[in-house]
Amino acid sequence: MPTTEVISNRKQEIIEKATALFQKQGYSATSMRDLASFIGMEAASLYSHIKSKEELLQIICFNMADKLFEPVKNIASENLSADEKLRKFVLSHVKVLTNDTASSAVFFSEWRHLSEPYLSDFLKMRDQYEGIFIKVLIEGNRTGIFKFLDAKFTVLALLSSINWLPSWYKKDGQLSPEEIAENVTDVFINGLKVRN
Repeated sequence: MPTTEVISNRKQEIIEKATALFQKQGYSATSMRDLASFIGMEAASLYSHIKSKEELLQIICFNMADKLFEPVKNIASENLSADEKLRKFVLSHVKVLTNDTASSAVFFSEWRHLSEPYLSDFLKMRDQYEGIFIKVLIEGNRTGIFKFLDAKFTVLALLSSINWLPSWYKKDGQLSPEEIAENVTDVFINGLKVRN
């Protein structure tokens, strides 16, 4: 996994421009020359800030993974019921995606272009993230809050429904991130809850 580094203002600008270009035309279709032109600098000058195009993809993907992972890990350790944890998980996930839709879109669509060992590291993080959700569903079933359903399938369905956000969310749209999260969790939690 890429190590955390202090990123210069110029490198941060390059990352942001690369994110926008990867979102617009895809990682594979973007060359270093395209990126240099988009930023307004010589292609050779890019290499004084980054090693490769893939380095940019690594930074985008792992930064997003960290932003998604950290709050959910903290919520998982709180003394809350399974349904309360699930609500907070979804709100956290939605807030991260809506805060940076460009990085989110690249994260979801371009991670497949990571090479080893970064691809394996990324997939391991994704499995661990989904595992936190799965554990809460199992806990909810064990404590009688949630009915028994295939936990992995349910988590994949839940996350898939949220992960389309970067393609349609607008900051000035009708729904706030909190309202989106509330709507999603209402649909899923009402479907999951045991009826008395």
